[in-house]
Amino acid sequence: MTRILGIDFGERRVGLAVSDPLKIIAQPFITLIRDAGDGWWNQLEAVISEQEIELAVVGYPLTMSGEQGRQTKVVDKFIADLEQNLALPVERYDERLTTVAARKALQQQGIKTGHHKEMVDRTAAAMFLQNYLDSHP
Repeated sequence: MTRILGIDFGERRVGLAVSDPLKIIAQPFITLIRDAGDGWWNQLEAVISEQEIELAVVGYPLTMSGEQGRQTKVVDKFIADLEQNLALPVERYDERLTTVAARKALQQQGIKTGHHKEMVDRTAAAMFLQNYLDSHP
């Protein structure tokens, strides 16, 4: 059975979350570290294959006023690469405040987010993926 992948794309890290096969529940998966080479891209490709991903939901970084900013253009380029190189359908999802919510949720669990930025990234991906799943039954 196929799954949906949530991607929180950043300049240093890429947080990933996956849905269950029934596409009801999202869970944090892994965080890829963007390095100088293509290692992180190869890891992403492997995750897509191994988890039988049928769709990627990419966090779309709009400003608080709903405008596109500098990071939005970076994410647009990543999405174009994802669609072209991996032939994976992609949907954009407004990710405003998900990183803040992820930090709060982890802090409530007693996790120090300054030392666990990777957890913040994949938790943020799971949060907006869960919102996506809830709005697309």
